[in-house]
Amino acid sequence: MALNKEAVGTVGEPYAISWTSKDSLLYAVSLNVSSDQLEYVTENSTGVNQKALPTMPVVLGSGQASSASNPMRNVGEFNFANLVHASQSITLHQPLPVEGTATVQSKLVAMYDKVKAAVIVTEAEATDAAGKPLYSTRSSVFIRDAGGFGGERGPSGAQNEPPAKAPDHEVTFQTSPDQALLYRLNGDRNPLHSDPNHPAVAAGIFPKPILHGLCTYGFTGRGLLNALCGGDANRFKHIEGRFASPVFPGEALTIKMWETSKGEAVFTTSVGDRIVIDQGLVRFS
Repeated sequence: MALNKEAVGTVGEPYAISWTSKDSLLYAVSLNVSSDQLEYVTENSTGVNQKALPTMPVVLGSGQASSASNPMRNVGEFNFANLVHASQSITLHQPLPVEGTATVQSKLVAMYDKVKAAVIVTEAEATDAAGKPLYSTRSSVFIRDAGGFGGERGPSGAQNEPPAKAPDHEVTFQTSPDQALLYRLNGDRNPLHSDPNHPAVAAGIFPKPILHGLCTYGFTGRGLLNALCGGDANRFKHIEGRFASPVFPGEALTIKMWETSKGEAVFTTSVGDRIVIDQGLVRFS
């Protein structure tokens, strides 16, 4: 059954989300933040005001939306096992509180026909309890064997390419062999990240469970935050990037940054010589 290109423009019903100080602490700890940045990992240290990491919107509201809130509900049938997260962006309109409530509304904004695959793009807007914009997200998924539905080919080509020079900043984080077991407690319980008997592993697609792409994204955000914002989440405004290759728990992630203009930089994240996030762009103050 072909995908339904008329699904573009589908708007999900608004839904309420909430999170606590504990959720913010867990997200930070799941990205190996430690006592050298107490403001992200404790709420009760003298002289420390707890803060939330700026990439946390990617896990907020996990499991709190209904099917009617899903803007992809009208795209048609496809094999969910063929779906992978392709790209992600976050724009922060104000600093994210460590606990709070928000209303989120999502929209399906594009469907691209890559002949042998499909790319579906969604956006979400979150407003705080006072009705003010809190954050916006844009994400895309790549679905193998779902092309041929007659949609537009979509954009292609390079973007946010690093200049041909050494990076201005470079940060490396070591993940643990059990990193995914901790990160999954933020809400993504997909067994591909924890079960050595998962069909994708049994079929030889992956040699073992892979790390959540958004966990790699969170580590990347940490590197950008520390190198470009002095560790201050209030200065972090926007991040975007494309998932280029899977990461396995236990691998080291190196984030390279090139400042291209005032308050803006491009970046990549790599495991050795293998780029795992590309087309990266960050904005900060």
